Amino acid sequence: MNIGLDIMGGDNAPDSTIDGAILACKDLSGDDRIFLFGDKDVISEKLQKRNKDCSYFEIVHAPDAIGMSDQPIKAFTQKTQSSISIGFHYLKEGKIDAFASAGNSGAMVVGSMYSVEMIQGIFRPCTAVVLPKENGGSTFLLDIGTNPDPKPEVMYQFGILGSFYAKYVYNIENPRVGLLNIGAEAEKGNILTQATYKLMKDSKHFNFVGNVEGRDILLDTADVIVSDGFTGNVLLKQLESMYHLLRKRNLYDEFVERMNYENFGGTPVLGIKSTVVVGHGISNDNAIKNMILLTKNVHKAELSLKIQDELQKHS
Repeated sequence: MNIGLDIMGGDNAPDSTIDGAILACKDLSGDDRIFLFGDKDVISEKLQKRNKDCSYFEIVHAPDAIGMSDQPIKAFTQKTQSSISIGFHYLKEGKIDAFASAGNSGAMVVGSMYSVEMIQGIFRPCTAVVLPKENGGSTFLLDIGTNPDPKPEVMYQFGILGSFYAKYVYNIENPRVGLLNIGAEAEKGNILTQATYKLMKDSKHFNFVGNVEGRDILLDTADVIVSDGFTGNVLLKQLESMYHLLRKRNLYDEFVERMNYENFGGTPVLGIKSTVVVGHGISNDNAIKNMILLTKNVHKAELSLKIQDELQKHS
């Protein structure tokens, strides 16, 4: 398969992205090819310094870049020669099968909606993060920032998307879906969570198990936890801070290490008709490598097609 990588995206680009692409080659098959989107001269120079044959990659010249602080819609529509914009053009034209970037996440979501289109029936795309369970399993938290102020109907669809993500990419049969709230009782929470609970309690799309409290996030309470993007992002950043604090104090073990974002690489943009993966802005070479491998796994799982099929069955 052809995997597109935004070389100019991320705080440590282009060095981390190029090094990550080189690392990923060791785990990809001979049929896989990485398309590097960015300044051709910069990419070629850095590959030569690493004594890496450019024939391993397809370099696509993109002289401009969308910065992390750029306004997403304005940047995507006006910076047409940026690595993100050209990458999405290649994806839309079918020249690549999937596209990944650790750059401006807002621009990646905008590009997904402008270039790829939403799955029919899905209102808004969202992003998720994989969190470790104390018993060794994984929990999927979504949304983590794409939709800071969603409506209950959108929150309900997060449950659908998260359930399919857990099932088809991570092979969790009949995932348990919980709603992040301030109490386990049905009547707890603010207006948004109360309304969302009413929609979820009789769901025919997923296995709803009720409210989940913050203290249960790392326990085996649910496989998928639904949250608005504002709360989900705050929670994610808090867990990242806790991980770094524990590492700094030499208080870490195998469980704590599973909280390291580098191990997962990124998150697919869920709800669109293709494979787009967004990485952490501070990604190093190992995180970029894992982002590329995740991109391949999500595409191979045919996640978007399976979500479409499942929604049609229950429509």
